[in-house]
Amino acid sequence: MSRKVIGFHYTVKTEQGELIDTSDGKTPLLFLEGSGQIIPGLEKELATMSVGDKKDVKVDSDNAYGPINEELKYLVKKDQFPDGSDVKVGDQFQLENDPAAPIFTVTLIENDDVFIDGNHPLAGINLEFNVEITEKRDATEEELAHGHAHGAGGHQH
Repeated sequence: MSRKVIGFHYTVKTEQGELIDTSDGKTPLLFLEGSGQIIPGLEKELATMSVGDKKDVKVDSDNAYGPINEELKYLVKKDQFPDGSDVKVGDQFQLENDPAAPIFTVTLIENDDVFIDGNHPLAGINLEFNVEITEKRDATEEELAHGHAHGAGGHQH
């Protein structure tokens, strides 16, 4: 079976109705099936749809960005940051140069205590998508070799 490139428009909200993101007014999002580019719960549903189909898709946190991992939450001291750092809530950083390393976010500062969290900001959150399939085609050899979809006109990174 050949892998597909799927294009779709989307709006995603929390189950409480808070808007997270939308492709409204933008080009559709393209992804290569099986490449891990979108959350598994959404990919599974999109794979069953055809061009022109619209659907509301609910994805539980386990099939989205996963549950909250308490082992990725730390309390560190301000003096553990580089000299001259102006650490602020919301700052993000990686502890390693590995692109797969978690991105930590400063969540709270109390005196010399800095609380950091390496969970994805949407971990533990159930998501609701409104999607419309705009494109579905066999992936090209080049897309398969590169591991991602290419948009109109070819290579787009």
